[in-house]
Amino acid sequence: MKLFLALILICCAATALAQPDASSRPRARDIGLAPGVLPTGTLNAITDVEGVLVGQVTIWEGDDIRTGVTTVLPHDGNLFQEKVPAAIYLGNAHGKLIGYTQVKERGFIESPVVLTGTLAVWNAANAVLTYLMALPGNEAVNSFNPVVGETNDGNLNDIRGRHVHESHVLTSIRTASGGAVQEGVVGAGTGTSAFGWKGGIGTSSRKLPQSLGGYTVGALVQSNYGGVLQMDGLPVGKELGQYYLKEAVEDIVNNPDGSIMMVIATDAPVRSDGLYRIAKRAMLGLARTGATSSDSSGDYVVAFSTAPELRSKNKSDALTEGAAVVRNDKLSPLFQATIEATEEAIYNSMLKAVDVVGRDGNRRDALPLDRIAEIMKKYNRDQPAP
Repeated sequence: MKLFLALILICCAATALAQPDASSRPRARDIGLAPGVLPTGTLNAITDVEGVLVGQVTIWEGDDIRTGVTTVLPHDGNLFQEKVPAAIYLGNAHGKLIGYTQVKERGFIESPVVLTGTLAVWNAANAVLTYLMALPGNEAVNSFNPVVGETNDGNLNDIRGRHVHESHVLTSIRTASGGAVQEGVVGAGTGTSAFGWKGGIGTSSRKLPQSLGGYTVGALVQSNYGGVLQMDGLPVGKELGQYYLKEAVEDIVNNPDGSIMMVIATDAPVRSDGLYRIAKRAMLGLARTGATSSDSSGDYVVAFSTAPELRSKNKSDALTEGAAVVRNDKLSPLFQATIEATEEAIYNSMLKAVDVVGRDGNRRDALPLDRIAEIMKKYNRDQPAP
């Protein structure tokens, strides 16, 4: 098995050599876009929430395979044996989200949260089963609930080829780690588009002051949707002349269709009902970016708490369980943190992206940084010093 994983990692590294270099692309704060009022965590990433791990596998082969897997783990233990409180909110449910009904019914997640392309969700769910069934302590378990979400990367990727295999998903799970998270054209964001530009994976976080609990909220997004792009209040889409409903007689390469997966993590002790309310606020962060949430857009939010005291442990003879949780009337700061982190994560997903050419020669250009700078100057938005 170790040799097998090593070969997979070598293959991933080799295919990555063909990808454009994104190291020179900035994050939002690098160019002066800092939405909201709350400070970020140390890394400004979902991994600022203690215990959260992220794993990614990019599949970049030939001229037409541009896809991958991004996995978020709430903790590094056996998630089936130590489930975490969770909720899923459906902003617009035109998508293939596996695992929704059990999370809604029972209020817990018992698996890694996996993001991938639309036609890969079933392969990904099968891989999650393989992973969970092999964990020590799960030998007698005969029911698991994988949580797998998707967006459609078929414009740049040979989606019908179903190139995401079980081995890719297992690698993303088993190599997941804390620390900085790669953004842009990586993992599940490899073939995505947003507002007619290149989308991708993005992340951000917010840290509440101690007077409000000192909790951290992190967001990770897979952006693949449309509308009228605005960034931290700037009318970027209008200024660039590329947006939904721009003079119907013109042939604009932009439409509001698509999807976005948003994963929200917090260390605040919040149960499923509170997490559902938190998840709804991610849609407000999405709205700030100019999203339309069109008829065929799949806009999903998966939210969970990593608070150890709220985990549901399978091996317990206790009749009742209880722990202190954040009161409903004290959730508003977490709402604000969610809105801000989601908004900035989306900007990072686009700003860190690079130009990509894929299936049938289809192309998605990255946001033009020089034009963004001009727009910021026009609207008297200061940029940070080099």
